[in-house]
Amino acid sequence: MQEQGVPEALEWDEWDAPSRHFLAEDAQGHPIGTARLLPDGHIGRMAVLAFWRRRGVGTALMRQVLAAAREAGFTAVELAAQTHALKFYARFGFVTHGDEFMDAGIPHYTMRLEL
Repeated sequence: MQEQGVPEALEWDEWDAPSRHFLAEDAQGHPIGTARLLPDGHIGRMAVLAFWRRRGVGTALMRQVLAAAREAGFTAVELAAQTHALKFYARFGFVTHGDEFMDAGIPHYTMRLEL
């Protein structure tokens, strides 16, 4: 929220309680990354602290989320990817669908992965 200037009011929503949340921690137990899996198979709130990017944290988080989605019986998952992260998600097999759209003032694309 701080890095991208997203208002706190846009981060907390009715999907927080029923979603499964994932947290990456450093060796001292400090949170360094997060993601959530919504009950409908959408992945959201994927974020890694800048210092920890390109160190495998996002990859580890996404592997855990996808494993949980498969375990829950989902046949596909979707997410709204910021345009700068499209290649990251494509490495897992996500495919872009539709046109670019704005969310919280940040350009995104919908991406889908058949599991």
